Amino acid sequence: MLPDQINDPDSFRMSLIAGGDFSAMRELVERWQKPLINFFYRSVNSVHTAEDLAQATFVKIFKNAGTYEAKAKFPTWLFCVARSVLISNFRKESVRPIAFAAPEDLANIGTSGEDGRVAELEQAFSEAVKTLPEKHRSAILLLCQQGLSYEEIANVMDASVPNVKTWIFRARQVLRERLSVFIEK
Repeated sequence: MLPDQINDPDSFRMSLIAGGDFSAMRELVERWQKPLINFFYRSVNSVHTAEDLAQATFVKIFKNAGTYEAKAKFPTWLFCVARSVLISNFRKESVRPIAFAAPEDLANIGTSGEDGRVAELEQAFSEAVKTLPEKHRSAILLLCQQGLSYEEIANVMDASVPNVKTWIFRARQVLRERLSVFIEK
């Protein structure tokens, strides 16, 4: 066991998966399935498609486990693979990614009183995120939803940190402008 694997159980699982350990793959899926589905859902706005893309990501990870090298944090590598799957899907489907809410959040939003205001805000946010360029949308979602650092986002998106900062800044500007009607003065 390498020193990095002791501190990163997911990297250790990857070495087990490379050796054909299906229980390690099951553990990896259990740990990362929900974050991946949420990541995909916020781009495709379909639970079914998000689940399919998460599954495709896990299949890709399993097939390529033997080539995995722990050069970066595991989540950085995982979301790099996920983003690749997402982009391939967009090219294949010729659809632009759309926006925001986690599936479990949508079930809790009602239409009366404060819940109606939340639903209205959610709809406005969804529409605003739709208008963002793909790079801006991916960067802001990786930052806010997945909690990746600017450096990790740069690795995932194969970009420089200054570019990532610019994309996130511009995404925030657009979202702030489009959602300004919801900000209490």
